[in-house]
Amino acid sequence: MTNSPLKLRNVLVIAYYFPPMGLSGVQRTLKFVKYLPQFGWQPTVLTVTPTGYYAQDYTLLDELHPNHVDIERVGSLDPNRLFRKKGVVKMPSEMWRKIFSYLSDFFFIPDNKIGWKRQALKKADELFAKKNFDVIYATAPPFTDFIIGTELHKKYKKPLVIDYRDPWHDYPYKHYPTPLHKLFNYKLEKKALRVSSRILVTNRRTKELIIKRYKFLDYSDVTILSHGYDPADFTTDPKIHIDKSNRMRIAHAGVFYADRTPKYMFEAMRNLFQSKPELKSQIELYLIGALQDEFVKMIHKYGLEGNVVTTGYLDHTHCIHHLKVADVLWLTLNNDTQSPGKLYEYLGLMKPVLGCVPDGFVSQTLKEAGGSVIVPPDDVDKIQTALMQLFEMYKSKNFITPQKEIVDKYNRVELTNELSKIFGFLVTE
Repeated sequence: MTNSPLKLRNVLVIAYYFPPMGLSGVQRTLKFVKYLPQFGWQPTVLTVTPTGYYAQDYTLLDELHPNHVDIERVGSLDPNRLFRKKGVVKMPSEMWRKIFSYLSDFFFIPDNKIGWKRQALKKADELFAKKNFDVIYATAPPFTDFIIGTELHKKYKKPLVIDYRDPWHDYPYKHYPTPLHKLFNYKLEKKALRVSSRILVTNRRTKELIIKRYKFLDYSDVTILSHGYDPADFTTDPKIHIDKSNRMRIAHAGVFYADRTPKYMFEAMRNLFQSKPELKSQIELYLIGALQDEFVKMIHKYGLEGNVVTTGYLDHTHCIHHLKVADVLWLTLNNDTQSPGKLYEYLGLMKPVLGCVPDGFVSQTLKEAGGSVIVPPDDVDKIQTALMQLFEMYKSKNFITPQKEIVDKYNRVELTNELSKIFGFLVTE
């Protein structure tokens, strides 16, 4: 007698941002989709057709091939559509980003992806006609995904799980041009929260903000399921070779925007090299990712051409290989509401972290894990001191590293197992 294969339950994943789009916003959803079949859940992804975006990484889709994940794509009437033939779009300057962001927040509620809603709902109806979905999972931003999930829940009476990768109402870069804009966003979020069967957030701060604003929620209604790292990403690809100099290499992965800037690091490096000229030949900074022209000019302004290397956007595999070669990994953040996914990849690599972050859950995460030097994000003197401290560790070969038992809890496989348990609880209630 042979054991019959495990019958998978079906989950509809609503995610506008999904590969081949790149950048960190797709990683959480990709990894959940990758590992859910191991825990009894077959995902069907409802996402947008390939469109213009700041980065594209088709290698990410290769991770899903063994699982035969259905990915359903539909077009969207949103600003990205204007650049769909161009593919990768150059990141705008900070001034133009602010202008585009203001115009977007003025004309579109909750965001400029609302033009995806109609086509997404139509495709979802087709999918429900073919499959018996047990759970609907919507991840945001964009918060249009939550609106789509809300309407599908009301129509098909299936449990809805909403997953906040960033806050909605309290997002630090969200603008409300008028009180009416703020009110409409509030009502839409409140509606999504009321009908959801489970609310997921990536950090404690977002949970606190939601519970404080919406009094009908209980503490147990919101579950923290953090970002994480995928151990499979850290395997070595023999075809990729990253040169390593005899300098202490600091690496940063990701983009700078709004008040997240390399300016204070550049100033600290300049000041350090002025006070200790011999270190100019012994420290280098690698910036991995798309970099706006204004920051490239800043490198020259501070005389750091020989110390700062820019790679441009790299696919995720090449990015990880650069991080593995580095001696120190740098994280900078100016608020206590965003949850940067790269933080957990940094920890998973078991490397020392220079955290230029404010007091809050990110600094607490770094302190709990250990292996980090933490300073305020805009304090040039303290960043300079931290650089010197890390260089002394480097020279003495006595680097601090995170604690493995703490880091292990951010393993994407285990986090996906937790998500599967949440789904299972909802369908057995």
